[in-house]
Amino acid sequence: MQRTSRLKRELHLLTTEPPPGIMFWQNKDRMDDLRAQILGGANTPYDKGVFNLEVVVPERYPFEPPKIRFLTPIYHPNIDSAGRICLDVLRLPPKGAWRPSLNISTLLTSIQLLMSEPNPDDPLMADISSEYKYNKEVFIRNAKQWTEKYASQQKGASKTPDEEVTQSEASTPKESAISQKRKANDISRKGKKTCLDS
Repeated sequence: MQRTSRLKRELHLLTTEPPPGIMFWQNKDRMDDLRAQILGGANTPYDKGVFNLEVVVPERYPFEPPKIRFLTPIYHPNIDSAGRICLDVLRLPPKGAWRPSLNISTLLTSIQLLMSEPNPDDPLMADISSEYKYNKEVFIRNAKQWTEKYASQQKGASKTPDEEVTQSEASTPKESAISQKRKANDISRKGKKTCLDS
């Protein structure tokens, strides 16, 4: 009961007063299967990109965080090829920072901020993280190319909600597909846990 009434309030707020650069809707009139779009921020490699996300609300919400993943491919150190996101507010304590006082709007805003400010010290994609830290020009070029290819409105790359393509179904350039398969544990990091360690 608490889940349903809270979700109704959150959905109403997200559809009537969404955070800047974020759109939100129900998928097929189901309250537990939601969709969102985040616009890439200005002055980032994701500028002018439209990124679709899936938001699955668990039965135990708000005591358990929603499962959120990117449906649009994105070149980012904290987002893997399946669209999974490494962000502490998406996980329960002790490894995560989810609290029942947080809401879906806060999570989407946090993801939007993560897109603008990647955290290369807690990566899901070790090679992209290394590129971001040590060869930022190459990272920016690759991220822009991916944004143009998969998230650009002008080229029709971004799909409507009914035409969404998951990252696992999307075709990627051969060299990018190989690099996307590398794991974050390729970087030896003593004493610090990464998203893959959780």
